Amino acid sequence: MLALALVLGACGGGGGDDDPSPSTSSTAGGPPTSAARTDLAPLTGLVQPDVARRSRVALVVKIDNAPKARPQAGVNQADIVVSEKVEDGVTRLFAVFQSTDAEPVGPIRSARTTDIALVAALAHPLYSYSGVSPLVKRHIAAAPLVDVGFDTNSGDYRRERSRPVVHSLMSTTAALYRKAPPDAKPPPPWFTYRAEGAPTGVGAPAAGVHIEYTGKNITTVVDYRWDAGSGTWKRAQDATPFVDAAGTQVGPRNVVVQFVNYRDTGEVDRSRTAVPEAELVGEGEAWVYTDGKVVEGRWRKAGATEVTVFTDAKGAPIALTPGQTWIELAVKGSARRL
Repeated sequence: MLALALVLGACGGGGGDDDPSPSTSSTAGGPPTSAARTDLAPLTGLVQPDVARRSRVALVVKIDNAPKARPQAGVNQADIVVSEKVEDGVTRLFAVFQSTDAEPVGPIRSARTTDIALVAALAHPLYSYSGVSPLVKRHIAAAPLVDVGFDTNSGDYRRERSRPVVHSLMSTTAALYRKAPPDAKPPPPWFTYRAEGAPTGVGAPAAGVHIEYTGKNITTVVDYRWDAGSGTWKRAQDATPFVDAAGTQVGPRNVVVQFVNYRDTGEVDRSRTAVPEAELVGEGEAWVYTDGKVVEGRWRKAGATEVTVFTDAKGAPIALTPGQTWIELAVKGSARRL
């Protein structure tokens, strides 16, 4: 049995301080955050004047990232995107929405056990996916989430005929959000953010990063390159710009390369390839790319329901640029600085 399922529990909700004056506070189990302002979205640190959006529950959508799934919809609207290895050298995207919406979003694919430690730190998020093995289904049933997947909620999904059938299942965040329980809570902050426009005081200038997800038959190659004009890290995959369905290249404000170990779950996919699980409870090395710099640091996650904390060489929380963040769950030795 997989270890993560044994440590699941209820997640605490987020909340704001009514004092609008700047200060540094701490979220239980998570990073310190300069979030005394009550108009900031918890997962981006950006101003979100819509009270309903910034106080709603998180929504996770598992987005296909196989070559035939591109271009995806919704990847530029997500607050946070986590790239995880799912089989061979193929990756899948764990997209977290909270302060924004996407119509459509997808293509939507199956769940993986790596997701369990991720959803557990989001305070009972909505979880959208399509397809699951019997073992993973049991883990999802025990996890602190609201299942809005295709099997339980098929009416909110549709097929996009212009795509191959396996890579064609779509939905909208608005439809999925209608399944939110009335007592659902917003997620805790996942990162510390600098004030809007404030430069980072640590790190070395960086042009970008090159990451390889290597399997027996397939290798997915990811590159991020700093674009000073937009203040973003432009993403490419397999030597081509990584664009969404609208033709806009993905360019997050922050990129976190979190070096992890992947263990064999004992399961295999349709091609008889082993299905791995990222070990996310513990600690390890991390490279944090923000504001044209890279900060070499560490990550630490004390338990499944705890937020992962990213710290610099002195042990201080690394402050990110307000905006979207992509996390790459990479194997140590699979990345190099550009």
